[in-house]
Amino acid sequence: MRAGRLFRSRTEHSESSKERSAAVNDPADVVDAVGAQGTRCTTPCGQGRMVWRIWGDGPQLLLLHGGHGSWTHWIRAIPELSQHFRVIAPDLPGLGESDMPPEPYSAESLTTIVAGGLDDVVQGESPLDVAGFSFGAIVAGHLAKLRPAQVHRLVLVGAGGLGLPRGRTDGLTKWRRIGDSQRLLAAHRANLEALMIHDPANVDDLAVYLQFENTRRARLRSRPIAFSDTLRRALSAGDVSLAGIWGQYDATVGGHMAEYEALIHALRPGAEFRIIDGAGHWVAYEAPRRFAATLLSVLGRAELRS
Repeated sequence: MRAGRLFRSRTEHSESSKERSAAVNDPADVVDAVGAQGTRCTTPCGQGRMVWRIWGDGPQLLLLHGGHGSWTHWIRAIPELSQHFRVIAPDLPGLGESDMPPEPYSAESLTTIVAGGLDDVVQGESPLDVAGFSFGAIVAGHLAKLRPAQVHRLVLVGAGGLGLPRGRTDGLTKWRRIGDSQRLLAAHRANLEALMIHDPANVDDLAVYLQFENTRRARLRSRPIAFSDTLRRALSAGDVSLAGIWGQYDATVGGHMAEYEALIHALRPGAEFRIIDGAGHWVAYEAPRRFAATLLSVLGRAELRS
């Protein structure tokens, strides 16, 4: 079932009315329009393929999405970031349009697939900046460990895999056996409010559509990796330049934000740790302009273009 036809246009609320350039009519059309502004290519992934999308020109920025996600986790930020970078946003193995990796898989084996794909996707020999969201931050950290000469700067966005206390996220609605379409979309909306987006007014039709599409296509079991300390160990083994961006109300962190900040500073004294006020876990969606401005800032780039 494709969710786009189930949505009707709604007025955007709260911060979204300030940050987003147009109201959503058909969410599927929005995804198609952003995708059409870039190019699509594939690289090997086990017996199948890994799908990549690329926008813009200039210094290269790799964006790695979260668990049960796809490149669309970055959809609100890509238009701005692609004015400053050649933005590379794959679907990680077993997620989105990408095929499953060989089993058994681990953070290390997934990273090896991503690194192999980068050999075909990256232009030139210059190092690239990498931003990883949630589960994607784990792959990003392991990529920096595997390819220290290739990763210039690493930005963790609401990262998992740090071995720190987490907020409670065990109350999510089980949706896979819901047959009624409206109840199914309501379940996804409830899960977005519980886990991903702080302000319910920002859970718009596009967010629900993306959650519907991303979760139904997710085959990779990322949760055991995300709940480990594998990213912490990878970061401890290297010295890549590091920064962190978290939403103030990230549900995966709960009341432990100070511990996350302390760990980033312990791993890299002097590292920037930015908190985006009013935003939840999916900060690049809920506060896209402020997220893009913050990412540009920690990467030493110019401010947002008008």
